[in-house]
Amino acid sequence: MSEATPEELQQTIDDLNTYRNRLRNEIISIGKKLRMPQKKIDASLADHAELQQIEGILAQLVSQYAQE
Repeated sequence: MSEATPEELQQTIDDLNTYRNRLRNEIISIGKKLRMPQKKIDASLADHAELQQIEGILAQLVSQYAQE
């Protein structure tokens, strides 16, 4: 597998940021529709496995992009 170009890395970072933000907004929206307390919504965001995985991947990609 070949190395990603800086442009490809930036595009992937942008796409993941967009997806992460959309997912966070959906979780918040659902929590508000269910009239969950804000603390419970925040806990749901913090414990959400997919969001945690995205954050880890984004950190790796940003680090890799910074080294380019």
